[in-house]
Amino acid sequence: MIRIPGGTFRMGSDRHYPEEAPAHLVTVDPFWIDATPVTNAQFRAFVAATGYITWAEIDPDPKDYPGAKPNMLKAGGLVFTPPKREVDLRDWSQWWRFTFGATWKRPYGKGSHIGGLDDHPAVQIAYKDAEAYAQWAGKELPTEAEWELAARGGFEDAEFAWGDEFTPNGKHMANTWQGNFPIENLQADGWSRTSPVQTFPANGYGVFDMIGNVWEWTADWYSPRHAADAAKACCIPENPRGAPMEGSYDPRQPTIKIPRRVLKGGSHLCAPNYCRRYRPAARHAEPVDTSTSHVGFRCVVRRREP
Repeated sequence: MIRIPGGTFRMGSDRHYPEEAPAHLVTVDPFWIDATPVTNAQFRAFVAATGYITWAEIDPDPKDYPGAKPNMLKAGGLVFTPPKREVDLRDWSQWWRFTFGATWKRPYGKGSHIGGLDDHPAVQIAYKDAEAYAQWAGKELPTEAEWELAARGGFEDAEFAWGDEFTPNGKHMANTWQGNFPIENLQADGWSRTSPVQTFPANGYGVFDMIGNVWEWTADWYSPRHAADAAKACCIPENPRGAPMEGSYDPRQPTIKIPRRVLKGGSHLCAPNYCRRYRPAARHAEPVDTSTSHVGFRCVVRRREP
């Protein structure tokens, strides 16, 4: 784990997506964070020690999904499936498929596997799976503020975790998408899906893969905007914990009350023409019951040596 010194910093951004605004001051205590996302090898050790069964391996309860078709109430997860033609970028269902049998062991469904991918981040991890691993490891999941502070690597006002230029001197600093998403992946960074967790340079704190590769769960409930700056310097929030759970529900699905947590960091699917969320300030809402082929996690330890 890597020690993050804590302090007061400006969280969020006023220059990009509306959910990142407003930029505002927060204070975070020192903490330790995993140097990398939790890998397949680490998650396998957890499952072997505990017999844990992940969310993606359990059939959904019909009571939680009113109106769902019975034939869809089977275990599985969302898998990125690139279309073969131009599609409407407002419709994510054009490239995401709910795939029966997709699990952390078979991240893309039947026929896939994680053989040879021990050092890749574990994916198809729902929130409760990440939480269960953290508890077993004697750790916790980071708050959004902790995660963002660690991701900035000491560059508070920089656009990216490594500075203001996305590819300094033409060098790729994270596993992201190059080309016309979702139909053309040029793989200029060398990877079409996940990459080993230390493939790209560490940030200023020595933490790897905070940007790109896989989105990462945080402990905070999602809200569509940040709170504004405190009226007085003495009232800057300390160790903020986000919004209430009730405000995290998706307003586009009023009959389905599945709360959402904040994801951070972007993934290998973030592209300039679609999802410029490969920045520390970027954030995304994810239902706690959802596991996908591009979401993983890492853990923190607070106020003690790891």
